[in-house]
Amino acid sequence: MRANSLALRLFLSATSWTVIILFVTGLVLSTVYRQAVERAFDRRLGVYIRVLVADLAAPEEAVGDKFPSTLGEPLFELPLSGWYWQVTRLDPGKTDLRSSRSLWDGGLPHLEGSTDNEGSREGYVDGPEGQRLRLLERTIDLGDEIGRYLVAVAADSTEIADEQRSFDRALTVTFSLLAIVLLLTHVFQVQFGLSPLKRISESLAAIRSGRAERLEGKFPDEIAPLARETNALIEANKEIVERARTHVGNLAHALKTPLSVVVNEATARKDDPLSGKVLEQADIMRDQIARHLERARLAARSTVLGSITEIGPVVSGLARTMEKIHHERAIAIETRVADGIRFRGERPDLEEMIGNLVDNGCKWAQTRVTVDAALDPANAQQLRIIVDDDGRGLSATERDQVAKRGLRLDETKPGSGLGLSIVTELAALYGGSLLLGAAPGGGLRAELILPAASSART
Repeated sequence: MRANSLALRLFLSATSWTVIILFVTGLVLSTVYRQAVERAFDRRLGVYIRVLVADLAAPEEAVGDKFPSTLGEPLFELPLSGWYWQVTRLDPGKTDLRSSRSLWDGGLPHLEGSTDNEGSREGYVDGPEGQRLRLLERTIDLGDEIGRYLVAVAADSTEIADEQRSFDRALTVTFSLLAIVLLLTHVFQVQFGLSPLKRISESLAAIRSGRAERLEGKFPDEIAPLARETNALIEANKEIVERARTHVGNLAHALKTPLSVVVNEATARKDDPLSGKVLEQADIMRDQIARHLERARLAARSTVLGSITEIGPVVSGLARTMEKIHHERAIAIETRVADGIRFRGERPDLEEMIGNLVDNGCKWAQTRVTVDAALDPANAQQLRIIVDDDGRGLSATERDQVAKRGLRLDETKPGSGLGLSIVTELAALYGGSLLLGAAPGGGLRAELILPAASSART
């Protein structure tokens, strides 16, 4: 799930940047192309201006009638065609104005602003019929004898707009295809690039569920160090746990011997009041040592990665054992275990928890103990193991007291009073819990909640 989420985020990020880059590039190309089309259009209009300037500079007797009507473009003859020229004299007191026939009775507006090196200005204006015109005008000084003139040529800008639309359509189609190719490339790169991480994620899940002990397989050079360090971490964890177990065992043996000597010496002097006190405190010390050593041992075992245990064989094996232990009372143990369910933890811990609960049930049952094990209907990540007996049961107050370490409600029953407290502590180390309640038959119900192996989902 996390790998898929990362792939989705990378794909969305790549897609966003691709769209942004293509969009900006398209705008730039469209703008550059429009400027190129306008420059080409202006050069075309400039040709007509040079023809008009040549006519102005030529002697009238040499050319006859100045300003030929068409300038090589028949649209200058067609009224309001959108193609116009106009020559205006700028000398003071002179009002000479000549224009193409296409202007009819109208005129061309003038552009404002500075001129270029050739004294030209270009821009867009509105024509006589509301057309959008591209206008090019130039100021010409032919000397005192001929005068100064403003020569202007305008043409309908529809050609520019049509060229722009054609280019934009081609650009849109091209960039759309390019975007599709790039997105497909991103999909491939993300899937291929993240596949090693996905393999590592799946391998870690397999290690956690107990289906593997280390990361296996060949990884790319960029990911291989991560896999090596992860395997090294797993091995180091196992070594630490193993050392902890060894130290716990050594400590247990180291303390038992001197404590046994103290107890033996005190027992040999029963008549001495001090010996009774020594025996009393020695029992407390023995209980505390057993308690803390057990907690340390369980804590070390619960940190081992990749341990899973089948529930069925453990329950059936404990049922047979407990029936033999309590054969004199003829206690029947009935087991109902769902197929394929597994505990995410070590087998000795599971045996200790269930064994304590079944043993406790057999001690108090009249004739029968039942053990039910299945996945929690509300949470498939948890197991529910329920042990019921048909004994006298316990009140709410007694149920609160019975889980306390060393407390026994009935001294006639065998045991140390540590069973249920050990189950509670061990279940808590695995993130589970032990709940005590009333069984349907009137006895005690012990409900053990433990983590299920992920592969146990059905």
